[in-house]
Amino acid sequence: MSQPRSVGAVVAQSAHFDEPLATRSGGVLQAYDLAYETYGTLNAEHSNAVLVCHALNAAHHVAGYYADDPKNIGWWDNMVGPGKPLDTDKFFVLGVNNIGGCFGSTGPASINPKTGKPYGSSFPVVTVEDWVNAQARLADRLGIERFAAVMGGSLGAMQALQWTISHPARIRNAIAIATAPKLSAQNIAFNEVARQAITTDPDFHGGNYYGHGVVPRRGLRLARMIGHITYLSDDAMMEKFGRALRSGAPQFHFDVDFEVESYLRYQGDKFAEYFDANTYLLITRALDYFDPAQDYEGDLSRAFERAKARFLVISFTSDWRFASSRSREVVKALLDNRLDVSYAEIDAPHGHDAFLLEDARYHALVRAWYDNLHRELAP
Repeated sequence: MSQPRSVGAVVAQSAHFDEPLATRSGGVLQAYDLAYETYGTLNAEHSNAVLVCHALNAAHHVAGYYADDPKNIGWWDNMVGPGKPLDTDKFFVLGVNNIGGCFGSTGPASINPKTGKPYGSSFPVVTVEDWVNAQARLADRLGIERFAAVMGGSLGAMQALQWTISHPARIRNAIAIATAPKLSAQNIAFNEVARQAITTDPDFHGGNYYGHGVVPRRGLRLARMIGHITYLSDDAMMEKFGRALRSGAPQFHFDVDFEVESYLRYQGDKFAEYFDANTYLLITRALDYFDPAQDYEGDLSRAFERAKARFLVISFTSDWRFASSRSREVVKALLDNRLDVSYAEIDAPHGHDAFLLEDARYHALVRAWYDNLHRELAP
């Protein structure tokens, strides 16, 4: 096994599409761009391609770094690269910024060619199905008829599951990590509180804040703080911060006193500097709407009847936002269809964010899966 190393300096690419994209909400994008990055080499048969789908606040920058910004490291750099679990010496890896994003793909901050102004609130509501269909068009452009695997965590895993339903013949393996077949009412509630924080910010201006030269930073800060709390487990937060006071003793005021408060404010401030508020609204709504069983009278097993892929489903015991019981719902539906399914429930203390972290057992499992797949693809 080669020593794990970075893919090195990478360059983002962009693909322009003039073919209209009709969204499930009824809106139509007459033309659009998709920002993407690739790592590794596509083999002669074009059979070793792996699509990595991103979650809420990530994008196409999955691995490596930018030459002009070496501290900007890909969000899953510990997973993707030479000698890493998803080995780019063996696989051609594709990362895409989804439609509605704010990192190069067409989104609310993009210029609407009809008006010459940013789309803002007029940008159509998008769904996981819309993202998957746009990804399929990019795959066509790159000459990829069938992915060896589609992989993601959280919302990215929902995309992997949707691929097996929308394009069953175009995906050989689906790796779904820390996910759910649909959001619970509690999860939708968390998303709504975050959206309300943004939409009630005086600088939101109904989503058309671009023309006012402002950003709803206060709302974005609060939205990120709310979300971040749900990504960590109670044990992880206690281990990291406990009840530590910044000054060692209570100051009896309502500004930052505890270390955990300082951390949350830092995360919120950082997020508000680079993420678009309208994109946050769109992506959390896509999360809310994801429900493959909805078109099948609530029967998840029926939703997966068309699926042909082999599945690896992974959950983490401390993930209370997407609990292991939700992954087991997916596993049951797949088994009901006599599909090839492997399931791992990993005892990890980190909460929902565990899928982003470097856990030896988790990474060994993913590595073994891809090693087996690589052997299958060998001529």
